[in-house]
Amino acid sequence: MSKNLKKRIKTSILLLLILFLSFINFYALTYFLLITGVLSILEFLEIANIIFKKKQIKKLLINIIFIIYIFFFFTLFIMLSNALYFKILIFIILLSCVASDIGGLVFGKIFKGPKLSKISPNKTVSGAFGSIIFSTIFIVFIIYYLTQSFEPLLIGVGLITSISCQIGDLFFSFLKRKSSLKDTGNFLPGHGGVLDRIDGMLLGLPIGLLSLLIIY
Repeated sequence: MSKNLKKRIKTSILLLLILFLSFINFYALTYFLLITGVLSILEFLEIANIIFKKKQIKKLLINIIFIIYIFFFFTLFIMLSNALYFKILIFIILLSCVASDIGGLVFGKIFKGPKLSKISPNKTVSGAFGSIIFSTIFIVFIIYYLTQSFEPLLIGVGLITSISCQIGDLFFSFLKRKSSLKDTGNFLPGHGGVLDRIDGMLLGLPIGLLSLLIIY
């Protein structure tokens, strides 16, 4: 096992513990989201500064749009988490996004195969299918466990959530490629920056939650 993989595993365990603490404690959730939001904005500003170095107006507009999105994203997250029902649904989709990442990593490592896109050479078609499979299985299983009923439309929720996560991931991979950066930062050992960890969630979470709310 490589040194970087060990760091990645340790950081992943720590992040899961923080997620659990955030679920059971509203103040921990608020603090965690505040830190995550600030760091993700700082990382994005650095990327935008490299890409739009000579286009100040465009850089300003892009930065404002991203800051507004992050503000509304995390504010809505906190507001909805005040209600236990919405908090449970949010964390189900959040963990489904995590499952999507794990599925992509596992299937990509095992089956390899053709690349998914030139934007991110490490992503494969098999990894994309793995992401969908893991995300869908997790949602179907956890909802069945909580409700003791199976809703076929949940398969669609898993599919939508995973695809949205992968689109978000590819978008930030494109930005990193444009800025010649391997990672958005180095805050998370083995993972890179905060944006490297939440890139897919920024799109997968709201779209996945909306699709889940349509069913429930």
